[in-house]
Amino acid sequence: MALGGGTFLTQNKVLPGAYINFVSAASASATLSDRGYAALGLELDWGIEGKAFEVTASDLQKNSLKIFGYAYDSAKLKGLRDLFLNIHTLYAYRLNGGGAKATCTFATALFGGTRGNDLKIKIAANVDDNTKWDVTTILDTTIVDVQTVASAAGLVANDYVTFDTTATLAATAGTALSGGTNATVTGTSHQAALDAFESKSFNALGCISTTDAIKGLYTAFTARLRDAVGKKFQCVVYDKAADYEGVVNVMNKCLDGATTSEGVTTYPEEASAVYFVTGLVAGTAVNKSATNTKYTGEYDIDVNFTQAQLESAIKTGKFAFHQVDNDVRVLEDINSLTTITDVKGDIFKDNQTIRVIDQIANDIAVLFNTKYLGAVPNDNAGRISLWSDIVKHHQQLNDIRAIENFVADDVQVAQGDTKKAVVVSDAITVVNAMVRLYMTVTVA
Repeated sequence: MALGGGTFLTQNKVLPGAYINFVSAASASATLSDRGYAALGLELDWGIEGKAFEVTASDLQKNSLKIFGYAYDSAKLKGLRDLFLNIHTLYAYRLNGGGAKATCTFATALFGGTRGNDLKIKIAANVDDNTKWDVTTILDTTIVDVQTVASAAGLVANDYVTFDTTATLAATAGTALSGGTNATVTGTSHQAALDAFESKSFNALGCISTTDAIKGLYTAFTARLRDAVGKKFQCVVYDKAADYEGVVNVMNKCLDGATTSEGVTTYPEEASAVYFVTGLVAGTAVNKSATNTKYTGEYDIDVNFTQAQLESAIKTGKFAFHQVDNDVRVLEDINSLTTITDVKGDIFKDNQTIRVIDQIANDIAVLFNTKYLGAVPNDNAGRISLWSDIVKHHQQLNDIRAIENFVADDVQVAQGDTKKAVVVSDAITVVNAMVRLYMTVTVA
């Protein structure tokens, strides 16, 4: 079922759905949904291809070998460990899926990719029954599967390989699979990832790219879903001046793996701070700010900035880490918005504000679409019920100090221009964390 959503100028929408505007005040079951969901396109040597797949924090810790082809503590999973410091669920998409699968006489890797080349099949006569074979699947030096069969016809696929059930089994200390390749990542790969993510619900979308066209693709996708479809999340990119509250522009590069040639230094993991920031944006509670959060990840983040450069970062909408004694910390929890208008004031630059309004938009849209749309009459009693649910929702925000001074009269529900439309007028005051202290001490 197609549902409308997003913002409105006039009451002229065709699709049923929830259309919600947020504007700044002029200057002179209504429950809070969980946060901690992220989406990320990844370059992987192993794993599910052609679709978005869900990974929880528990999955990463317990099943990383099966899902990603590497143990949890592998350097290959450093970025994911950074990401999961602040989230509980990831929707991942393998950007370089579709490569060749590694093969050997006895088996074929379950997925395409170079990691399949580290698989081997060991076959030995069973010590208790010499008419049978022990067939062992090994990844690097780790035994991942053992089957005892009379012939190859009895073998069943495991989490790593499918077997050639017509093969003739013979003793081997380890027949290696070979020929596995990763596909090349293109703009089309990223577009496929975004298409797959569109049906998912998440709080932050990460873009691990240094290519401006790819970053532009992600920011345009974010603006379309936020403003036209009504899916509220923020996109985290590296070094992209988007001037939009839905985009967080990470300033710091990662120095890991830097190489210098002929006076030019390259940084192969330059955009990797996006992992941690995506998790932080997705996982920070609706009533919290990420300002001054300590970086606890594994990358060497460049924080060699002057005071003037840090001031410029804030003015130009850059999310920055800086050095505080021996720690690396978030300078200020801001997004890339720099242009202020009558309907989008300075408060919209703060990510804590965006978390609150996104929470309201997502929660009220779900409430309306699941409880009211097509089910509750648009009469006085129906509108009172909707009013009551919105008030209850906002009161919870008030109770946890995400908003303040909320009273029930701040919400008004009335019939719209047609008998099928309902109009909600709402007013909130967002609470932001303290970030600046101005103190005067008078000494006698």
